[in-house]
Amino acid sequence: MKTTDALDLLASFVMPDDCRLGQMAEAAQWVDFGAVLDTESATPYHFLTRARGRSKTSDLAAIVQVAIVAQLRPGSRCYAVAADRDQGRLLLDAFRGFAERTPSLEGRFVIGAFKATDLETGSTLEILAADASGSWGLRPDFVVIDEVANWPSTSQPKVVFEAITSAVAKVPGCRLVLLTSAGEPAHWSYKVLEHAKADPMWRVNELWGPAPWMSKERLEEQRRRLPESSFQRLFLNEWTASEDRLTSLDDLRACVVLDGPLDPERGVRYVISLDLGLKRDRTVAVVAHAEHDQRKPGQRKVILDRIEVWQGTRTNPVKVEAVERWLLQAHRQFNGARIVLDPWQAIGLAQRLRDRGVRVEEFTFSSGSVGRLASGLHLALRNQALALPDDKELLDELANVRLRETSPGVLRMDHDPDQHDDRAVAVALCVQALSSAPPQVQAVTPIVVPKADSWLIEQNEIVPASLGLAGDDGWDW
Repeated sequence: MKTTDALDLLASFVMPDDCRLGQMAEAAQWVDFGAVLDTESATPYHFLTRARGRSKTSDLAAIVQVAIVAQLRPGSRCYAVAADRDQGRLLLDAFRGFAERTPSLEGRFVIGAFKATDLETGSTLEILAADASGSWGLRPDFVVIDEVANWPSTSQPKVVFEAITSAVAKVPGCRLVLLTSAGEPAHWSYKVLEHAKADPMWRVNELWGPAPWMSKERLEEQRRRLPESSFQRLFLNEWTASEDRLTSLDDLRACVVLDGPLDPERGVRYVISLDLGLKRDRTVAVVAHAEHDQRKPGQRKVILDRIEVWQGTRTNPVKVEAVERWLLQAHRQFNGARIVLDPWQAIGLAQRLRDRGVRVEEFTFSSGSVGRLASGLHLALRNQALALPDDKELLDELANVRLRETSPGVLRMDHDPDQHDDRAVAVALCVQALSSAPPQVQAVTPIVVPKADSWLIEQNEIVPASLGLAGDDGWDW
């Protein structure tokens, strides 16, 4: 069937108030209907965003129903994916409503709890939940994805999304439609949107502003009741960070000014921070220094020179010996840098480092101290007083960290499920340590040499041979 015929069929669908869809749909809806149902289009993938109330779930149901009846080959397999089965059931309810109210569709579909079958062609629409398994191995002919920006940020929904969206490439002619309200820029779906805007296989259409049929009085009531960020996302369709985010994407991007790790420079005072996690959490070490900000007189900027991450598991925890070797080598290379750490899991490590002449400062985590960490890092990012490398994992983590108020006026860093804040904590430790004294130049701190059986002389410095400094940690010194 031609695109015009498919649109005529869609226009005949009967709405719950007995009006035809063709009478109710606004011009912007018809633009999307025409683009998605154009089987000759060079853009088979569509990322559409609309505000709450602008007929997202019903339009997806109508689109896939027309495709099954008028465009797809017999026996086609279509899928509608939602955050959970309850949300998916809403789409199937809309599908059922069109089938029951529209005369030309009468008796054509058998519709169960999570599946609809076209009796004439054998084609099916199946509801899939983002929180369920079993999405690999599908060969879809048409896929619609509902409210992806509101899916959980945990691993399972992302796995389901990857499974479904990668499956569309396996079947020639398969079309994919994502229709959602805007979410938070830190949500993983925003990266999909950015990809779609740049990729020629995708079409993006974002409708900003509230639904035109929503009364001004009801809209203003929502504005008064909801947090401002929620109102902007839901009713204005603007991608907006929640008020409790550590930083905005704009501030974070403004801090990305480094191409990568920096080499040590003579005379610069460095700090090394350590957040030690052996099994579930990561171990993160950061090397940083402070400089006067030439663009903002009187303000200094913290420069993140190096970041190293170790990931352990329950069966294979992080080896503290490897972390210790890294710290000793970084201390030596970065002008005898002092090390700041939480002594809770690292008291033995701290003592061994001190025995080797390393200056170690303990930062004990308490409700007050974690508040200073959170506030210090927040202000450094907001004031763009932090120079960061273009490190994807680091930036993703900073974008996802939240600020929680544990008691009146006291904040701490927290994260969503399946996210982490270990890198953020390590960076915050450096920011805190470097904020306690003005940036300055210092002479290289001599290393106190303890007793040992064998020694190496490297770059005019004496170091224990047992430290294994011949590149076993992957650094190119």
